[in-house]
Amino acid sequence: MRLDCIYTRARLATMAGPEPYGAMENAAVGVRGGRIAWMGPASDAPDAEDIVDLEGRWVTPALVDCHTHLVFAGDRSREFEQRLAGASYEAIAKAGGGIASTVQAVRKAGAADLAAETLSRLDALVAEGLGTVEIKSGYGLNFESELNMLKAIRSLGLVTGLRVQSTLLAAHAIPPEYDGRADAYIDEICLPLVKEAAREGLADAVDAYCEEIAFSPEQTRRVFSAAQSAGLRVKLHADQFSNLGGAALAAEFGALSADHLEYTDAVGVSALAEAGTVAVILPGAFYMLNEMQKPPIDALRKAGVPMALATDANPGSSPVLSLLTTANLACTLFGFTVEEALAGITREGARALGLHNEIGTIEIGKRCDLAVWDVDNLAQLVQWIGARPLHGRILSGEWA
Repeated sequence: MRLDCIYTRARLATMAGPEPYGAMENAAVGVRGGRIAWMGPASDAPDAEDIVDLEGRWVTPALVDCHTHLVFAGDRSREFEQRLAGASYEAIAKAGGGIASTVQAVRKAGAADLAAETLSRLDALVAEGLGTVEIKSGYGLNFESELNMLKAIRSLGLVTGLRVQSTLLAAHAIPPEYDGRADAYIDEICLPLVKEAAREGLADAVDAYCEEIAFSPEQTRRVFSAAQSAGLRVKLHADQFSNLGGAALAAEFGALSADHLEYTDAVGVSALAEAGTVAVILPGAFYMLNEMQKPPIDALRKAGVPMALATDANPGSSPVLSLLTTANLACTLFGFTVEEALAGITREGARALGLHNEIGTIEIGKRCDLAVWDVDNLAQLVQWIGARPLHGRILSGEWA
């Protein structure tokens, strides 16, 4: 069989199979129609229109950032100073800062402006091998502005060549005009937005923030029920600052993922394992907020819950634009192994988006999204902070 292209003399970290990292030495990957059509020893590679010599470099799946808030407007650097002076995230939010301050700026911006402002943030992630990114709304908090955010997110996939997954997060915070009327906000804004986002094809999933400073479990259930009726998968910001049973709630709805999880208990861990819901760990927010309660990594690991990692990139609690730094933090703060960390930003990140049959590992039949690295061993990708080890990206089989 003649292939479109062969990438040869590669050291593959397939992130699949029984070997550590799914490693294959002196290997080749064959591409046809943007997908991996052949893999094996470089010496056995079939004919192809083009042959690209990777000169013995390590190759991983292109990276996946499965939880971000990259589309926003305005600046919240003042909050960083406030936290350094001792103010908590919750106190800043209750005083009108936090998410509410970003909402004011987003409501003044159009979809094109929001997309344009996001490009430089995406550039930082692309420079580290990004192939797929999830981006949430949640800073508009009214019908028009949330739709503008979703339109901006959709447009970014067209202009960047990345696979961009769009998540409706209208249930992110209670806007000032609905202060004390959270149920009315759910009825009048969130539920209609779920229907409209599904109708227009603007969202791939629906998220909510289940926390004492945001929405109750019962309010979250209403949003998730609407999402399921509209044919959209769900995911949840769960148990970040307190245990409201968010992990178990996510599992109840068969959520793609439950994210943060610092206060998740044994019941929640068991529920995630039974449901097959991915635990998305966000060490950037933990670090930036100087939190003390760590997510139950050992319990999640022992229960067999898949663990993804993401930047949680946002203007307040996690101004992080580096998946490799995120992987380092997961190892140094939470006890991830290097292999678990790399799986978290490839295979399990894809699983958290419901895309594990398409991307996230290097296997025949999957989309040929790869990252090529100038490193001697894979641990160097996670060990160093601030290094730029990327040699290049291959998206749908072509150099990007």
